[in-house]
Amino acid sequence: MDYVTLKWLHVISSTLLFGTGVGSAFYLVGAVLTRNVRTVAATARMVVIADTLFTATTAILQPLTGYMLVRMAGFDWSMAWLRWSVILYVVAIACWLPVVWIQIRLRDLLAPAPVEAFPPAFWRWFWSWFALGFPALFAFLAIFYLMIAKPV
Repeated sequence: MDYVTLKWLHVISSTLLFGTGVGSAFYLVGAVLTRNVRTVAATARMVVIADTLFTATTAILQPLTGYMLVRMAGFDWSMAWLRWSVILYVVAIACWLPVVWIQIRLRDLLAPAPVEAFPPAFWRWFWSWFALGFPALFAFLAIFYLMIAKPV
């Protein structure tokens, strides 16, 4: 695979990874703000599907294409921007993994058909999910900056 194609794949997969994460957060928070249990249940189901289809695959693709790009470009792994990008990616993924489990938990808490009110456990899990999103968001924003600027 040539460098330009590999870089295109890396950029497209980062766009899907970031976009799906931000979109999922936007829609789930928006659904929760309606306070409508059925709306939240339907949205949680879709968020889990989106994360399975897009986020999981691109979360694997990103380090693979990134590693190949570093090798092809001849970058030195000791470069600060590259080291920080890897560290921040690990932070983002470390936040994302529990978020996926929490999303599944939220979906399952609301799955019983006659649920008319949010179970108390829903709110504990929702606020944990919400809190974990911020470090991941800022880590990805910093990675985008590092990838573009490549500061010395």
